[in-house]
Amino acid sequence: MPYVKIQITREGATPEQKAELIAQSTQMLQRVLDKDPATTFVIIEEVELEDWGIGGLPVDQYRKQRGVT
Repeated sequence: MPYVKIQITREGATPEQKAELIAQSTQMLQRVLDKDPATTFVIIEEVELEDWGIGGLPVDQYRKQRGVT
């Protein structure tokens, strides 16, 4: 019974994008590990941007340093 947890920042992922993440994760586990899709669980957790850090910085500061919006 695979359990996949996907964490993303809360920046407007659409229901369609989330459905695609769920479908593709499930298909990958079926293809690679022969896992039954009926017993594969995928959880998508959205995290507030200010609660996410990378490279020792809050993600907004990290992006600013690298010129990413």
